[in-house]
Amino acid sequence: MNFSAGVTTEDIDTDALLAAVSDDRAGAVVSFSGVVRNHDHGKAVTGIEYVGHPSADDVMREVLAEFADREGVHAIAAQHRIGHLGIGGVALYVAVAASHRAQAFGCASDFVDRVKEKLPIWKKQYLTDGTHEWSQCP
Repeated sequence: MNFSAGVTTEDIDTDALLAAVSDDRAGAVVSFSGVVRNHDHGKAVTGIEYVGHPSADDVMREVLAEFADREGVHAIAAQHRIGHLGIGGVALYVAVAASHRAQAFGCASDFVDRVKEKLPIWKKQYLTDGTHEWSQCP
């Protein structure tokens, strides 16, 4: 079984993560790419800087551990990017291989929700008017 997760300052290699979940028992492989969009709550965005607490990498692995024993799930690979990303940059990537599509979709969706809930990473959004704002801060 391949279960890996972490936080990186490098661009996420989505092809490598997708390849990492390859498993002959899997009838479904689902991936999710959380990408930087050009707007948020009616404001135009030019980019985002993701800032992580020093514990973020450990927390990402803890979240992964919550899903490692899920029925039918054979592999999960996930990374969250920190640092500056432009529009279209991949901030979070998750790939799940499972026996059946419902298991893969459910695990991927639940995993992303849990990451957004628990991971100590905050985003500083740069706006087209030259200002910035923090989002998802406690």
